[in-house]
Amino acid sequence: MRVHLFFPESGSLKGKRAELNRVKALLRERLHTSVAEVGHQDSWQRSTLAVAIAARSVALAEHTVDTVQRALDARLPQGVRIEYRLASWDDLESLG
Repeated sequence: MRVHLFFPESGSLKGKRAELNRVKALLRERLHTSVAEVGHQDSWQRSTLAVAIAARSVALAEHTVDTVQRALDARLPQGVRIEYRLASWDDLESLG
């Protein structure tokens, strides 16, 4: 998943970092995803995260994507856009 975040209340890089750390903790600890900031590290109000999940079925993966979307929408109602792609192990092997 690529998660684009907007922090409209943030007036400094330090303020954004504090909120971003809470968002990343939510994704890691409560939703059991892997998270890395991959864009807009120097912007006060924006961030882009890469979020990875592993699931035993497509249905479970889609459920996790929906759960992540709902959790982020609740935390940042006007500031989340998510793009995602589901890939099977076979899909990943064909890339290499």
